[in-house]
Amino acid sequence: MTAEPVELAVRAVGTRDELARPLFEDLAREYGARYGGTPEQVRRELERYPPAEFEEPHGVLLLLLEDGAPVAGGAYRRYDERTAELKRIWTHPGHRRRGLGRRVLRELERRAVAAGYSRLHLTTGPRQPEARHLYLTAGYRPLFDVTADPETIGPLPFEKELPRP
Repeated sequence: MTAEPVELAVRAVGTRDELARPLFEDLAREYGARYGGTPEQVRRELERYPPAEFEEPHGVLLLLLEDGAPVAGGAYRRYDERTAELKRIWTHPGHRRRGLGRRVLRELERRAVAAGYSRLHLTTGPRQPEARHLYLTAGYRPLFDVTADPETIGPLPFEKELPRP
């Protein structure tokens, strides 16, 4: 017997919305564990951008909701006139390996095209091999030597040209 596909709701929220709290708390814990720093220190870094940068028309913070609870999310903000920068791509630890990160990417890409962007840019950390794999398999072009030890590079930059509407 195969499981029925789960219907997920997509909702745009503000960075200070209560529904976004699990995203920021989980990212703070995980980044702190991987790179050092307390969750509070990492949370301050995550919140360094003004909330308006993640609001339409130039940005968005999206959550995938299952039964009203956030299970994945991500955002983009304006990087330059034609480029959006992806930020805060997240999947709840209890919901990983379900393709939710890829779903978040597709929805962010779709909305970025609708907002007039023609390119996406992002960086991920060298201690996030699952994120690196996601971006490589989703068609993002690495702007670094993929054969090098990621720890010798620092943040790993990627880009992707978006289709025209």
